[in-house]
Amino acid sequence: MLKTRIDKWLWAARFYKTRALAKSSLETGKVKIDGQKCKPSRSIEIGDKIHIEQGDIDKILIVLGLSEQRRGAPDAQKLYQETPESIQRREKVSAERKAFFSSTPKSVRPTKKQRRQIHQFLEK
Repeated sequence: MLKTRIDKWLWAARFYKTRALAKSSLETGKVKIDGQKCKPSRSIEIGDKIHIEQGDIDKILIVLGLSEQRRGAPDAQKLYQETPESIQRREKVSAERKAFFSSTPKSVRPTKKQRRQIHQFLEK
């Protein structure tokens, strides 16, 4: 059966821009294979379950294909499938984030004219 290093696969599947970033996230425990922390040299196989934490986004993926070469995004998306629970959780977090930021008022900076008026008012 074919095997690929996890750091190369994460880079080829376009989860990280560089292998160094993939390696550092593996070393800090932000990527787990079948629920276990792993080293960057760990080999993965088709059917493995990978848990990735990127910021406040958690993804659970099932490996469908292996590649050590970075290609375009459509080809990279064929290497994995995200679980339905992961998609639901990610959409829920996204909706909560949108609701929070839409409810907070944005601070608007004064225009040049308004700033002059403020300075005039403060000088009196």
